[in-house]
Amino acid sequence: MDVKPLLYIEIPRPNTDAVLDWLQQSWQPSIGEKVITNDGLRIQLTPQSELSIFIWSLQRTTYLKMFRWGNKVSGQENKIKNELQKAIALQFPPQYPQLPEIDLNNQSIFEALKPHYPETVKYFQKMPQGEYDLNRVYWWEKRWRESVENNSKNSGNYQLKPVLFTDQSKGKADYDLIYVGGALGAIHAALMAKLGYNVLVIERLKFGRMNREWNISRDEFQVLIDLELFTKKEFEYCIAAEYEDGFSKFFDANNPKHLKANILHTPTVLNIALDTNKLLEVCQKKLIKYGVDIWDETEFEKATIGQDIVTVKATNLATEEEKEATGRLLVDAMGTASPLAWQMAGKRTFDSVCPTVGAILEGFEPEVWDRTYGDVLFSHGDISRGRQLIWELFPAEGDELTIYLFHYHQVHPDNPGSLLEMYEDFFSILPEYRRCDMDKLVWKKPTFGYIPGRFTVGENDRQVATDRVIAIGDAASLQSPLIFTGFGSLVRNLGRLTDLLDKALKNDLLDGESLNRIKAYQSNIAVTWLFSKGMMVPTHKTLPPERINSMLNTFFGLLADEPGTAEIFIKDRTDWLTFNRLALKAARKNPALLLWIWEMAGTEDIFRWMGSYVKFTLDAFKNLLFSRWFNPWLENQSKWLKESNPKLWFKLLTFGSRFVSQK
Repeated sequence: MDVKPLLYIEIPRPNTDAVLDWLQQSWQPSIGEKVITNDGLRIQLTPQSELSIFIWSLQRTTYLKMFRWGNKVSGQENKIKNELQKAIALQFPPQYPQLPEIDLNNQSIFEALKPHYPETVKYFQKMPQGEYDLNRVYWWEKRWRESVENNSKNSGNYQLKPVLFTDQSKGKADYDLIYVGGALGAIHAALMAKLGYNVLVIERLKFGRMNREWNISRDEFQVLIDLELFTKKEFEYCIAAEYEDGFSKFFDANNPKHLKANILHTPTVLNIALDTNKLLEVCQKKLIKYGVDIWDETEFEKATIGQDIVTVKATNLATEEEKEATGRLLVDAMGTASPLAWQMAGKRTFDSVCPTVGAILEGFEPEVWDRTYGDVLFSHGDISRGRQLIWELFPAEGDELTIYLFHYHQVHPDNPGSLLEMYEDFFSILPEYRRCDMDKLVWKKPTFGYIPGRFTVGENDRQVATDRVIAIGDAASLQSPLIFTGFGSLVRNLGRLTDLLDKALKNDLLDGESLNRIKAYQSNIAVTWLFSKGMMVPTHKTLPPERINSMLNTFFGLLADEPGTAEIFIKDRTDWLTFNRLALKAARKNPALLLWIWEMAGTEDIFRWMGSYVKFTLDAFKNLLFSRWFNPWLENQSKWLKESNPKLWFKLLTFGSRFVSQK
């Protein structure tokens, strides 16, 4: 008897039993005889042909398949298939849960969230500072949602709460630089203080605490050693683990044969797990050594830009003391939810985000995972409730592992992206990803955050600075990286950006126009944002469940065949020739790819991407034309040009600095 698959869809509901009950008891096909089975039903069409429909649960959602057994009865089976799809769409439309409003005056965060996120509460209670950290998760999601919602109303009467003001104040600044944000900000601040600048760092948390971990490779961290911020000995001290190989593999059980891919091996991508506590400990010693003042447990309130100073006001969270300091320049390192970054960007804020959750834990059985290896990117199922969930796993200190779960997500006011929903997924489906007894694992620390992305056409597409204020790291977020976050982007560009900022400070070029030229923009990354767009399910739309895995396997299958190219691509170092060669190979391998991306991105973003591609092409041509002679020429002209027209000199300096960074 012939067996033919006819339908594969997701029903976006975690309660599979309720879906099964509806399918068996409520839904009725217009033709055929319905027979109930253990996990679905059969529909007898003729004595020689019947349809088999069954459902199953994975990744806290429900999937359905329909098969034909026997002879083809196309008219009848197509009618039933269409009826079922329409009925499911009406009965189970996409849902986007809202953040529950809670009152912590008479109950703990555990009691408040347990009715909504029971698994999350259960396992946060097992962590050493679980109550504090769960409060942080709730606070971070609430702040992110408010930022997205408020910004979406910016075109009407509803405005973002301003935190940046101007006046005519003048005077001698207390500091050269004031950093708000003590993670990436601490690294950058230490380097600027090493150059002799008077620096203040303001951090909302206790200094040294982070909600995320960082991974990097030896050659990338070498930048910090070359800049003499870290010694080799200090770098080794900060290494929690180093693995032998990393894997990337995406679920392909429902992909056509030509879109199944081999495992991609990347032994030198993110293979160094840094102990962030030790890293920030070393940074703190550097900051103290160079005379930096640290205000930790202090929340930024607002900043006022004067004629030659910027005044920052903050509040100590422990004492509620209001504090104030003035600086020549304010550096925003507050990350995705930075109110400064949102205000400077206006309506052009973030186009995408990766809600990322996870934990540092130990207790895996040796046969479950060999800790000399890491999962760089891995999926164990198809689209789940409008998200393609992706895992990362890295060895950490001792017997610990760091595990993340994330997805690429369109920023939309109806669906900003939820950390708490992701945590409920994480604790519920971790045993699907890696066989384990959840109650035997030792939970050390949660890791979470929002990793932003921007679909950038050109380097001037988004404002990351204004007079005497500049954003760095995730707060700047100039593009949508494939693997690297604000940490990787900052480290990769640190030497160039620090040199430019040093020259801007020495020549008092702290106006918005000049500062906006100091950014970690790379056109070779900007052009790949279409790739990340192809990893998102647009809000209020549904896609075939296997669609994103098919796209990922198209690209990663090509990379698996070219290990050298894979490292260049995944480390965001793609050049023009490599990008075009891979794009053409992907199109030949999967001709439907462009149509899929068009469906997911939409016509407007496709044309925006074309602008990015043109800019990428022009930058490649400029690099070919100018890279050999421009910087030596500018060096010879610098003395007179800097004196006669400092802004033009600085513009040319930033132009030439890109050639060095792209060699």
